[in-house]
Amino acid sequence: MALGPRLDLRQSQSLVMTPQLQQAIRLLALSNIEIEAFIGEELERNPLLELGGEEPGSEIGMTGVDAVFDAPPAPPSDGDPAGSDELIGAGMGEADRPLDMDLNGEVFHHDSVSDCPERMAGEASGGLDGALSLNDISTGGAGDSDGWEDSLEYDLSLREHLHAQAGIVLSGTLLFIGRHLIELIDENGYLRGDLLQVSHQLGVPLGEVEAALAAVQTLDPTGVGARDLAECLALQAKEADRYDPCMARLIDNLELLARGALPQLKRICRVDDEDLADMIAELRQYDPKPGSRFGGSTIEAVVPDLFVLEREGKWIIEINSATLPRLLVNRSYHVSLTGGRPDAKSKAWLSECLAEANWLVKALDQRQRTIIKVASEIVKQQEGFFRHGVTHLRPLTLRSVADAIEMHESTVSRVTSHKYLSCARGLFELKYFFTSAIQATDGGDAVSASAVKSHIKALIDEEDAKNILSDDQLVDLLKERGFDIARRTVAKYREALGLGSSVQRRRQKKLQGAR
Repeated sequence: MALGPRLDLRQSQSLVMTPQLQQAIRLLALSNIEIEAFIGEELERNPLLELGGEEPGSEIGMTGVDAVFDAPPAPPSDGDPAGSDELIGAGMGEADRPLDMDLNGEVFHHDSVSDCPERMAGEASGGLDGALSLNDISTGGAGDSDGWEDSLEYDLSLREHLHAQAGIVLSGTLLFIGRHLIELIDENGYLRGDLLQVSHQLGVPLGEVEAALAAVQTLDPTGVGARDLAECLALQAKEADRYDPCMARLIDNLELLARGALPQLKRICRVDDEDLADMIAELRQYDPKPGSRFGGSTIEAVVPDLFVLEREGKWIIEINSATLPRLLVNRSYHVSLTGGRPDAKSKAWLSECLAEANWLVKALDQRQRTIIKVASEIVKQQEGFFRHGVTHLRPLTLRSVADAIEMHESTVSRVTSHKYLSCARGLFELKYFFTSAIQATDGGDAVSASAVKSHIKALIDEEDAKNILSDDQLVDLLKERGFDIARRTVAKYREALGLGSSVQRRRQKKLQGAR
């Protein structure tokens, strides 16, 4: 065996993630709103991309795509761009070519079907009706409105509300301390800070801090600035002139009230049944979170990416075109730039811009088709939910959808991330339809965990105040309905729904009956 150096020639295969392929995969995980922001960045960077309608010399790349539930998917033509799965499998992520789209063909619409009344009148399998047209979605149905954002009013925060009052009520040192205390009040209206620590931080006597807090506690809403629930209720009782010795004892023993120890409370407060019931009813009128009525937090509206509608026994699925700008590749502009015989460096840059624009158009078009394909399979698998509600939600996994549409599981995961579906039953994230399975007792098809949770909630809502159902009784009732589920699973689902144990619910019913 030779020990000297030598040259060997080896041949191997490896998967290379080109920048174009990485971009196509990344686009799948973005919502329509994120896609809109991404397109805005590309428009600033690439001079051959623009927004608008049909123009001579331009090619429409981003089109409305819709699907009918029971219609078989159209086979891809030889000229259709390959999806991310096919590109990964074939290692052809960098393949690119100019687009030759037939603008009058049935495959590429000028926009979504709901935005083309003339197409809706001639096609039974069109998209959503005029009630969900592009104009109605973008303006809320009012033709002369600038959008739903104009109808929103500025929401004053709790701290802004308190600072405005403090500037009128307080002055001097108390105003300085009071503004510092207001900054320590949380969104529920409670003071989250130690008065002694505030005294050291500001270098003022503790008595002045306590005086400033007393002044802050007189501001609107009543109960703000309290350090605990008892103090919050006491402030509201004083404001209502109901803070007598009996009410003070009741507020000091809220733990007994939470446990439903009414006989013990009667002895402590020295009242009879009627007086105690009146005091409890008075407490129930107070607000335990006086600051929660104020806003100031950022509220983000959820815009659906898909619409699902049943028409003549068929489920119609449509991309929300209101959030997808129409992207154009301006070839006439490219021809005019290259016609001036630019230098080699400029010509190479223009060619690169054209290739990137073509690839982006194809990637966005393929993204829409992939989303429609995944959503169609979800609607097919969960048709019972769309017709009858959550009790008919079937167990579903990413792998089952991926196998049905012959895609990779990771692709389905990206498609269903941060995307929402709007239907007659409400607005749902696509991930909502993927639930774990619970085996049926009769040996039939398994049911989803969400369906079991809905049955548990229905049983607890219908229970009698004198016959509170334990977890064991819930297990027996669920078995009668065909659900084979363990007691610990019932307890887990019950806690996930925010429902208390049988002891807690019994106390709550008892307190409600005492009003």
